[in-house]
Amino acid sequence: MLTKKLFQIILFVSIFPLIIFGQNSTTKSTSLNQSGALELAKQVNLEAIKLEKNVSIAVLDASGTVILLLKGDNVGPHNTEASRRKAFTALSTKTATLELIKKADANPDSKNLNTIPELLLLRGGVPIWKNGELVGSLGVSGGGGGENDHLIALTAIQNLNFTINK
Repeated sequence: MLTKKLFQIILFVSIFPLIIFGQNSTTKSTSLNQSGALELAKQVNLEAIKLEKNVSIAVLDASGTVILLLKGDNVGPHNTEASRRKAFTALSTKTATLELIKKADANPDSKNLNTIPELLLLRGGVPIWKNGELVGSLGVSGGGGGENDHLIALTAIQNLNFTINK
């Protein structure tokens, strides 16, 4: 007969691999990862080059965690934080910052959005949607104005078959 202690050890050893390895085998990730963030940065830089601009880039995952933060060559240091806050704003509101600005201007109840410390109502932040799921966000700054920042961000995510709307 097995002793109680030996039985517990055998049970633990047989179940342990299921506990450790089984968790990720059925979990479906609906968030950007490092590889995706790097590819987005590449697309952003390609689009910025077309406008003869260098930009700072921020990519956040679906939880709002920064995956990638790059300061553009010869771009002011404030643009790095601006790109992060644009990405955070887009993720948090699930809305491109360009659209959020328009809504805030049109609705007196929304005018105070810019008083929330982390939100930044500047163009260049876009949520990233894939198959109806919010997977992250992208913020671009330093492209010579908000319209350029928005265009660069939008085109970069479209190049990778993402959208900015659900």
